[in-house]
Amino acid sequence: MALASSVKVVLGSIAFAIFWVLAVFPAVPFLPVGRTAGSLLGGMLMVIFQVITADQAYAAIDLQILGLLFGTMVVSVYLERADMFKYLGKLLSWKSRGAKDLICRVCLISAISSAFFTNDTSCIVLTEFVLKIARQHKLPPHPFLLALASSANIGSAATPIGNPQNLVIAVQSKISFGNFLKGILPAMIMGVIVNALLLLCMYWKLLSIEKVEEDVDLEVLAEEELNSHRFSPATMTYTPLNSQEWNSRLEVMAVRSSPGMSVPMGHVENLRNRSIPSENEIQGVPSGTLESARNSNSSKEAANDVSSQVKEETIPSKRVALLDRLRDVLSVLSSEGKDDLTTRWKKIVWKSGVYLVTIGMLIALLLGLNMSWTAITAALALVVLDFRDARPSLEKVSYSLLVFFCGMFITVEGFNKTGIPSTLWDFMEPYSKIDHVSGIAILAVVILVMSNLASNVPTVLLLGARVAASAAAVSAADEKKAWLILAWVSTVAGNLSLLGSAANLIVCEQARRDPQLGYTLSFWSHLKFGVPSTLIVTAIGLTLIR
Repeated sequence: MALASSVKVVLGSIAFAIFWVLAVFPAVPFLPVGRTAGSLLGGMLMVIFQVITADQAYAAIDLQILGLLFGTMVVSVYLERADMFKYLGKLLSWKSRGAKDLICRVCLISAISSAFFTNDTSCIVLTEFVLKIARQHKLPPHPFLLALASSANIGSAATPIGNPQNLVIAVQSKISFGNFLKGILPAMIMGVIVNALLLLCMYWKLLSIEKVEEDVDLEVLAEEELNSHRFSPATMTYTPLNSQEWNSRLEVMAVRSSPGMSVPMGHVENLRNRSIPSENEIQGVPSGTLESARNSNSSKEAANDVSSQVKEETIPSKRVALLDRLRDVLSVLSSEGKDDLTTRWKKIVWKSGVYLVTIGMLIALLLGLNMSWTAITAALALVVLDFRDARPSLEKVSYSLLVFFCGMFITVEGFNKTGIPSTLWDFMEPYSKIDHVSGIAILAVVILVMSNLASNVPTVLLLGARVAASAAAVSAADEKKAWLILAWVSTVAGNLSLLGSAANLIVCEQARRDPQLGYTLSFWSHLKFGVPSTLIVTAIGLTLIR
């Protein structure tokens, strides 16, 4: 495609540059409007500058990709409500054998969960668990945060629903879910292993430091905190019981005592009478009163005799009243127990339904059904299964991401109309042939650089059709391989720097904003590990993609 007119080239480049700046640096001082508004601004400028028409802008929005993205986000919301990610968090600390074992677990669980629930969702949910586990074992958090983010990116490359750029590739290439998984799975498995080994080698000494023994059982503490998914320090305080609390405690004791036990009801009543302090005992008795009490011992004894007689007469009536109260307590406890049991079984059945619907969705995807409608069908099935107002769950969907994609589709389409991407590809194509090792290496470098400069999704939108057309001239098998190489390299390229992927930024922000376990993952600490990991994992994966 030849270059458009000079006016269109200049104006289209300005619109794309504005989009790129706001997409990569969403909080720039001169226009801090964010990524979503930046993508809409770029698309709007393409239409205003007449680089593309309004009809072309509408046509550029890919509804299949938006539908697939929406469906997977809704399914992830219901899976989180069904405690799927809580169970994954429990696996991180279950029977742990030290820091190195924890690193391997974080890499494995992060990669698997990202492949099926998207890397962004996994990083949002698992970051808090990783911080807690690092704290419990007195270990520095940054190796574990790097393991989480980098493995999430690598694992998400294996499936079309693992990340947004794979969604685009799967829809445009029409590669089935099963073929996509089969083509990249070996590279993903080897990439996760190599990534874990690099983490262990780089942080071996740091992970070998003996942790300080704590007074509490770490495994029990981890289980409690992971169950609650909310950190709060334990407090142990003693508060004296008042008379009403004593009464309730004694009633519970009476309820728990069985008819065969040798503790009569009268003993419970005596305990109550002995345990309730008088006003004089609480507030203190004046000395004058004590002196007068000593001088009237005889009158007190007579009064005690009378009171004992009255007490003996009132004991049967008190017993009857206490038995009536016990019957009421037992009836309340039995009804509450039935309600709790019913609620528990309903929750178990609902969770099982959520898991079965999700498994059914994955099976349908593996069978080659339409990915967009399969995801939407699964999402609607979960809404119906929940049998309540879906608004709270649907409000958790990232609609800003969907709007961002709409603006990005329009902006990239306008930039393609300028002819600049085609001109650059015509220059690179002779050196990027998919049937030569050198051509694959040059293509990988181009994708790697563009993914870190223009972000991975715009890179896929700009290069995808051109790379596939070049490979299709060789063979149909090479066309499929070119799409898979684009998916692998553009995804793993996100590990190069902290700004390389949204998953990295999510982990960084989640860790920094945590109110109790806050930690800042710096750009340079990520770059020191990201560069060697990205280059080595990318190179090894390229040899395994078929």
